[in-house]
Amino acid sequence: MPPEDLKRKLTAILSADVAGYSLLMRDNEEATVRTLTDYRRAMGNLIQKYSGRVVDSPGDNLLAEFASVVDAVNCAVEIQRNLAVRNAELPENRRMEFRIGVNLGDVVTEGDGIYGDGVNIAARMEGLAEGGGICLSGAAHDAIENKTGLQFEYLGEQEVKNISKPVRAYRVVMSQEAAAIVPGEKKPKSRIWRKVAIALGVIVVLLAGAAGVMWNVYFRLPAVKGMPEGKKEFALPEGPSIAVLPFVNMSGDPEQEYFSDGLTENIIAGLSGNRQLLVIARNSTFVYKGKSVDIEEVARKLRVQYVVEGSVQKTRDRIRITAQLIDAKTGHHVWADTYDRELKDIFALQDEITMKIMFGVGMKLVHGEGIGKKSMPPSGSLEAYKRLLKAIEYFNRMNKEDNILARQELEEGIALDPEYAVLYSVLASTHLLDLWLQSSESPLISFAQANKNIERALTLDDEDYGAHIALSLLYLLRKEHDKAIASLERAIAINPNGAEAYALLGNLFYLTGKPEGAIKLIEKAMRLDPIPPARYLQYLADSYHSLGRYEDAIEVYKALLKRSPNYLFAHTGLTDTFIASGREEEARHQAQELLRLDPAFSLDEFAEKVLLFVEDKAEAERTIENLRKAGLK
Repeated sequence: MPPEDLKRKLTAILSADVAGYSLLMRDNEEATVRTLTDYRRAMGNLIQKYSGRVVDSPGDNLLAEFASVVDAVNCAVEIQRNLAVRNAELPENRRMEFRIGVNLGDVVTEGDGIYGDGVNIAARMEGLAEGGGICLSGAAHDAIENKTGLQFEYLGEQEVKNISKPVRAYRVVMSQEAAAIVPGEKKPKSRIWRKVAIALGVIVVLLAGAAGVMWNVYFRLPAVKGMPEGKKEFALPEGPSIAVLPFVNMSGDPEQEYFSDGLTENIIAGLSGNRQLLVIARNSTFVYKGKSVDIEEVARKLRVQYVVEGSVQKTRDRIRITAQLIDAKTGHHVWADTYDRELKDIFALQDEITMKIMFGVGMKLVHGEGIGKKSMPPSGSLEAYKRLLKAIEYFNRMNKEDNILARQELEEGIALDPEYAVLYSVLASTHLLDLWLQSSESPLISFAQANKNIERALTLDDEDYGAHIALSLLYLLRKEHDKAIASLERAIAINPNGAEAYALLGNLFYLTGKPEGAIKLIEKAMRLDPIPPARYLQYLADSYHSLGRYEDAIEVYKALLKRSPNYLFAHTGLTDTFIASGREEEARHQAQELLRLDPAFSLDEFAEKVLLFVEDKAEAERTIENLRKAGLK
């Protein structure tokens, strides 16, 4: 054929075939052919809808091309939704599930046909997909990752037949909300409260109860040992107080923010291990990120004597860090220095800066506290460390898409250094965040993945603070409050500046009928984190209410709603407290605010799911009755 008849172009390729086609044909050829013809017609219509073209459809295969990779992926998703509805109407043994692969690549055209590596890679992606699933090549994923609202799971680099280099592969996460509604399935009365229920792990608990023996065999949690009874003082450090402001990224590249933020967080973590030094939590200091600050005002707001600030300039293989320690009482610089080192020296440099800060405020390094040891990979791999920093940056954004990116970075980091404990504890946290964000296809699987990674983290380092925090949440989901408390006690023993551990322990004290102890712990958390997450305020207000300190509870609930007007627990808590304190008119007004926010609010659903973890059932029943008095149903 003359060369002028062969042309090249960049195109999006969709390749599909039937999972288990041979078995379907063996079982019933005629029925299989009828279903295949029907499904292929439906797929062709959807491909046309998304401006695509069916190139070929031999046997149970289908090949299509699109000018836009976004159209190709959106078409693939709608195909799977459409076929899921059709399959729901068939007996289980007659259901026909297609696997779909999508690639963006260069192809050779001959007449109506397309050929080349671009097509081959799409076919290999199809082979990696599950029945009813979609798999993308790295090229397709990179082109659409912020354009579709979809979620992806990184499958690693795959050896692909007849392709010289490994190809990155990504699975499209077909979430519960995105999936087609099966005929006959009831939609939830209130999406908002359903999300809250999942956030509390209710579905996990219900599955645990249904799973019975299987749960106990396959989901056994790591053992934990709490504090001895005589040492449960939960005392905050009484020495100097310090806040580390976010180091400024001076690299001229916004993509390097993860590195300057990571340096800041590792210095905070290094300082936090000193039992005499009170260190303000990252959550509060990062409020000042990107802002011009008055050091004295910052110190006053955070109630600290010392403030650290600095900057980072990172190039390909070198790093320049400036840092200074300021005594806010006098305004004097206690210590300042500039470091110009090779990038490979970053771990030793972090330790050096951390120790100089300690010595500057009059502290000494206590034997066994291990400054900086958690940030350094056992292998010394700088790439594994970078993966961790990028993952933490993504994770801190607290949304579905970035949580998936965080997990990809962590999995790549583990491939580089499988002995790096903190990678596993952060990975466990991404699976717990899936439950909160309702982005998991199966809460049971998310629980199991979190459990597996916590166990691995603790095997490698039983002093991993984050792993003990995550473990406490798993025990809470199992309603094993004593073990959840023991996990948090262990976390506080490891990190006396751990605001999150104090707050979660305070909430557990409230849930187990110890509101006075809860208030003390939550106040400690808010001392360490003076600009706290909204839930800390909720924990505090709930505990005040439980003690009958209604005016204090109302004040905190109102402060919470001023900051977060759509915070559901604050609306129900304030409504409940108004009734309990005899202010029925205000309660009814507050109930109407709740209904404006969530018109589908169901009191029965709230009672069944949201109050599941409260041990004092009498108090839970009083809450439900108070909400009913306020006009909620």
